Amino acid sequence: MKRTLTALAFALALPVLLVALWWLASEGTTSVFVPKPVPMVTQLFETWIGERLLPDVLPSLARFAIGTALAILLGIAVGIIVGLNRGLRAFTEPVFEFFRALPPPVLIPVFALVIGIGDDMRVAVIAVGAIWPVLLNTIEGVRAVDAVQTETSHSYGIRGIRRVRYQILPAATPQIMAGVRQTLPIGIILMVISEMRFSSSGLGFSIVQFQRSFAVPQMWAGILVLGLIGFAVSMVFKAVERRILRWYSGQKELDNAS
Repeated sequence: MKRTLTALAFALALPVLLVALWWLASEGTTSVFVPKPVPMVTQLFETWIGERLLPDVLPSLARFAIGTALAILLGIAVGIIVGLNRGLRAFTEPVFEFFRALPPPVLIPVFALVIGIGDDMRVAVIAVGAIWPVLLNTIEGVRAVDAVQTETSHSYGIRGIRRVRYQILPAATPQIMAGVRQTLPIGIILMVISEMRFSSSGLGFSIVQFQRSFAVPQMWAGILVLGLIGFAVSMVFKAVERRILRWYSGQKELDNAS
């Protein structure tokens, strides 16, 4: 219990300090552009958890979930295929580097023309823009699999899908999870950017509308919602990562002890 309370105190200390500094710094200002804690929290509940939850927040979360899930699944699948084939790696590397260097927001007008301006376009932008950390980390994780393990698998006749399942995936999972960790915030960023153009709903659309109408507390409250979403996604990912990589953490502890 003491350890848990200490960890909680360390986790909350900096946020509490920042809120206190924000409160003190904004208390005496008369500028309408400077957010104040009480109006901002009020608008958070009234606007974003109230009237905007169904038409804006939940659709945005659905687009983020679908687009990011596609990026993760496709990144892992393509990464395993490319990582297992040295010739295919050499063949695809220039193309991957070219598309990875493209800023994802420039794809929005292209996808709007090709796919249309519906939710399919926004999901595609998220998936295509967020796939690269998972894809490249999966390729590197598969490429770095221990050669001794590979020889042992061949000796025992473990090939094909069984080898991928029992040798390749477990060995590459730490690297894959590192890619997923990078992909999640990229997905949130692209969710917002894709909704700022060619859209009539979503967090990004509404934040821009509030900014244009000088509804400053609602705009800042929307930005706070994005931060809370990012924090929640990070916490969920850490819990999933600990469960998936519990064997890896135990192995590192044994290696450090030895």
